[in-house]
Amino acid sequence: MMRVPALLLSLSGSALAAAAATHSSGPPAFLGQLTLLLLVAAVVAYLSFRAGLVPIIGFLLAGVLVGPSLLGIIRDPALIGAASEIGVMLLLFTIGIEFSLDRLSRIARLIFLGGGLQVVLTVLVTAGVLLLLGVDWRSGVFTGFLLALSSTAIVLRLLQERGGSGTRLGQTLLGILIFQDLAVVVMVLLVPMMAGQGSGIGGVALALGKAVLIVAAVLLLARRVVPKVLEVVARTCSPEIFLLTIVAGCFGTAYLTSLAGVSLALGAFLAGLLVSESRFGRQALGEILPLQILFSAAFFLSVGLQLDVRFLLTHLPLVVGVVLAIIVLKSVVATAGIRLLRLPLSVALPGGFLLAQIGEFSFVLESSGRALGLTPAGLGTVGTQSFIAATVLLMALTPLTARLGERLGTRRQEQTQRQQLEAAQASTSESALGQLNNHVILAGFGARAQRIARGLARAGQPFGVLTLSPDGAARVAAHDVPVVIGDYSRPALLSEAGILQARALVVPDDTPEMAGRVVSAARILNPRLQIIAHTDEPDQVAALQDAGASVVLTAQDESALGALHHLGSGMDRAELEQQLSGPLPVRLDPAQQQMCEHAHGLTVVTPDAGVCVECVALGDRWVHLRVCMTCGHVGCCDSSKNRHATAHAQASDHPIIHSLEPGERWAYCYPHDLTV
Repeated sequence: MMRVPALLLSLSGSALAAAAATHSSGPPAFLGQLTLLLLVAAVVAYLSFRAGLVPIIGFLLAGVLVGPSLLGIIRDPALIGAASEIGVMLLLFTIGIEFSLDRLSRIARLIFLGGGLQVVLTVLVTAGVLLLLGVDWRSGVFTGFLLALSSTAIVLRLLQERGGSGTRLGQTLLGILIFQDLAVVVMVLLVPMMAGQGSGIGGVALALGKAVLIVAAVLLLARRVVPKVLEVVARTCSPEIFLLTIVAGCFGTAYLTSLAGVSLALGAFLAGLLVSESRFGRQALGEILPLQILFSAAFFLSVGLQLDVRFLLTHLPLVVGVVLAIIVLKSVVATAGIRLLRLPLSVALPGGFLLAQIGEFSFVLESSGRALGLTPAGLGTVGTQSFIAATVLLMALTPLTARLGERLGTRRQEQTQRQQLEAAQASTSESALGQLNNHVILAGFGARAQRIARGLARAGQPFGVLTLSPDGAARVAAHDVPVVIGDYSRPALLSEAGILQARALVVPDDTPEMAGRVVSAARILNPRLQIIAHTDEPDQVAALQDAGASVVLTAQDESALGALHHLGSGMDRAELEQQLSGPLPVRLDPAQQQMCEHAHGLTVVTPDAGVCVECVALGDRWVHLRVCMTCGHVGCCDSSKNRHATAHAQASDHPIIHSLEPGERWAYCYPHDLTV
């Protein structure tokens, strides 16, 4: 593909030539091609929307259709290839704006360890397999280079469309993709050496040193210069000047980094980081987004243009075999690499399948190698054409393979959760809940039952829970409370919960019909049992009493307080209200502790308050509450005005916070920018 200066010279030269010949020879030659490009992009986007397809697939197929091997409508792929390179730059520029240097430093482990594992493992496995097939080691390593790179444009675009950029999966893949772009620098320098040319190890070291210096200079500008420049430009209140400054900064930074052999895309990403360090990052993103969409469409069209349909049809079995082999190899290797980061399969599987295609920079690397006598798998022209065909097909199939990875990851996560719940249910039903004595049974785990459970836990009274909800059971089990999953209106389940040894049964959240069945079954099993039920309908009180309820509470009784009073908590109403407002202990389960090294050793903590004390002192309000898993400090979330949870974590170096919102089980690691 063309570099930016060459593109600008080409376009400007074409424009000048066109201006000189406007009155004599009609419109400039490039205008028809550019018009066709925009028309095809618009039509394909509309058809993809109507057909429910991801636009990426539509653009790739459209490029194949209008390319030289089929209709031949677009005959100047060089112009579109240049536009597509700008598209990749602008895509990475927008990604860079959404990040910051601080955020990038927090995923350094993912970049160098995760990306390094993926690239090195892919190259080693590919070269090893080809060596066993009799391919020369140089061609084997060169092919490994080509396969190690994935499409930054496609992966990040899919993550953006699905809102996954900020998730653990998105963070992991971004780190791997950044390392791949860095690895391109080394690969471009090593390919001539493998072909017996180049300047040797000294030349490689010199080029790498130059690249490091330029990247360091860019990062220095991010802190010291760019925010001040954008401040001056923004004060003009001119959208035109602001947009021109942003685009010039993107192209200029990419060009400077390319002088050191760093890819234009990585340079554009660094340019985005420059802008992100100022307070005008969101404004810049809004201004650049329309251009990014336009040129990204050009990129995917240009990839489709490179496919030779005749070769594909005549060598279809070979190409299909190559596609399947690459999907298997890359998904397995990438999944293994992500797992080595100690991330769960629910993250590793979708990540592995999202990376199971070949990147746009592999085209550039393949062209460089071909000029030096290196071809994919050492197969010459057949290898080159098979590589191009497989790359286009893999890019088109990426949304489908990504969906397959998501389903496998979700299935694995559900299977793990089901096994954990079954194990918890078996252990509690056979030991903990069934062996309790003089305990309280909560039938259901709705809002009222949760308040009653909090009061019982505070009072130190033994209790267990019956619920139909697996999610509810998981929340209960996380607090070491015995739980049984099933229909608690059935006598067998009530017997399993120790109804004969229990001192009370509380049915706080069900409909009158369900509550009546539960009360009736429990009364038959244990005539002396205290049974407390609730109803919002006063005309149902008598029916529940007839079914066997000892006490029937209504909405006006404030059921949680009333139930605890009748259960004999030993506290007056003021004490009960205080106990109910206080938070329960919070814990990390074993799976969460395995996801992050900072979570090791953090198990359970009791929040020091049920409010953000600092906000109360300031007279402010908060949105959500978070608790520090090291010391129990409770603070407000980052959506709140004061962000006290984050301020506490930064001041104390305590790494993990946990949500205090009802029903939320997630925790967050600040050093790794990771949700567990």
